[in-house]
Amino acid sequence: MKNYQIKPGNKLQLSHCDPDDTGSYEKTGEGKEEAKAITEKLTGKLSELQERLYANGDRALLIVLQGMDTSGKDGTIRSVMSGVNPQGCKVVTFKTPSAEELGHDFLWRVHQKAPAKGQIGIFNRSHYEDVLITRVHGLISDKVVKQRFGQIREFEELLSESGTVILKFFLHISKEEQKKRLEERINNPEKRWKFNTGDLEERKLWENYQSAFEAMLAATSTDASPWYIIPANHKWYRNLIIAERIVKALEGMKLKTPPAPADINFDTLKIE
Repeated sequence: MKNYQIKPGNKLQLSHCDPDDTGSYEKTGEGKEEAKAITEKLTGKLSELQERLYANGDRALLIVLQGMDTSGKDGTIRSVMSGVNPQGCKVVTFKTPSAEELGHDFLWRVHQKAPAKGQIGIFNRSHYEDVLITRVHGLISDKVVKQRFGQIREFEELLSESGTVILKFFLHISKEEQKKRLEERINNPEKRWKFNTGDLEERKLWENYQSAFEAMLAATSTDASPWYIIPANHKWYRNLIIAERIVKALEGMKLKTPPAPADINFDTLKIE
């Protein structure tokens, strides 16, 4: 995972990051099947760790997913979090701000959706939309963008110091892979409901988005809340490395099963 983590202050070019990378695994055959088997074990471990997180109730985990259209945010949630108890996990998507939300600072609505202690929160798109779409479409100035970068860093530092572990994943796909996935949505009647003509307009701004992502990733990856560039052309590899990182983060919390109530003698307890 260190190969995919962005070190604080490092500049980067997404063109130098291979979205087709599969690490040491072959792209087909045994390598792919081995990766899928490991992912299945990791999702089982994730389920166990989530129960401990919920039972302890003193820490939280926030997972942020960003990427171009069709990069696999929904698929990641569906696959990696398949064994998680919905009672302890909440997925949030930030859409166009309401009139009330526009009356506050851009992070106001986000802070309200941050996970409570004992919970896993997933942002499917996030507060970072306010330095991406707004920037690419010229709705805010570069000066405001830089201000927001600083405000985001301070906001995430606050969450971290309050007991929330933050993992941020940028799902990196190639322009060719996006074309393939968009065509699949068009050609497959079962997937047409996911198609939006607006995706084609945004695709025309591909290079602008790549530049905006590069600036965002470099400016907001910190020790407390690092960004990971996840090669996402191959869904099975994307799932593997994200599942691995989430499990490691939860293991790093050193969660233990809470002790039983001290005033109850379980050795003599009988239920009539």
